[in-house]
Amino acid sequence: MSSVLLENWELFRIGFLTTINLFLVAGALSLMVGTLLAACRVSSFPALRAVGTGYVNTMRSTPLVLVFAFLVFAAPKMGIELPSFFWAAIAALTAYTSAFVCEVVRSGINTVPAGQAEAARSVGMTFPQVLGIVVLPQAFRAIMPPLTSTAIALLKNTTIAAGFSVVEAGSIPAAMAERGENQMVTLFWITVGFLILILPLVLAQRWAERRAAVPA
Repeated sequence: MSSVLLENWELFRIGFLTTINLFLVAGALSLMVGTLLAACRVSSFPALRAVGTGYVNTMRSTPLVLVFAFLVFAAPKMGIELPSFFWAAIAALTAYTSAFVCEVVRSGINTVPAGQAEAARSVGMTFPQVLGIVVLPQAFRAIMPPLTSTAIALLKNTTIAAGFSVVEAGSIPAAMAERGENQMVTLFWITVGFLILILPLVLAQRWAERRAAVPA
């Protein structure tokens, strides 16, 4: 069984390295975009709330495969050129995951007592200052567990990129089939690889849950 992994180590290494890169880049961008969308959703400006709400409802109702298909096939025909399939995958994962991050961040914002924001505004703070200095630091402490769950979902969603010419972990079975390797053993090692990647996130989630727990 180990010979399948050792004899094809380079294929596994490149596949999982691309998966990690997709996860890290899309994760960082999703956190930034999702936080910005959450700020729009709690804004006092109706237009910003409408934009945030419309985006979130649209993306959460759209299958991720269709988001990939649009950015890989339709976007170039509309004059939207992306440097490579890798960056098209980054854009698709970011656009999709940002909607879920937005809802997680918004739920955290709603846990912060409204009186704190009102007190901050009463001393002359602007809306961005209230969010950045008073509200978001408290909100992020409360949302770390669900935010980690969203990150785990993003890591697993990276496998969809294999269907759009991105050589990552999800593309390994097809390449191994061409080499005549045992598919069950191949899937076993891919599962082990994802478990290794997910385990630190699960541990981080448990740690965050303990930190966020209210002492009895």
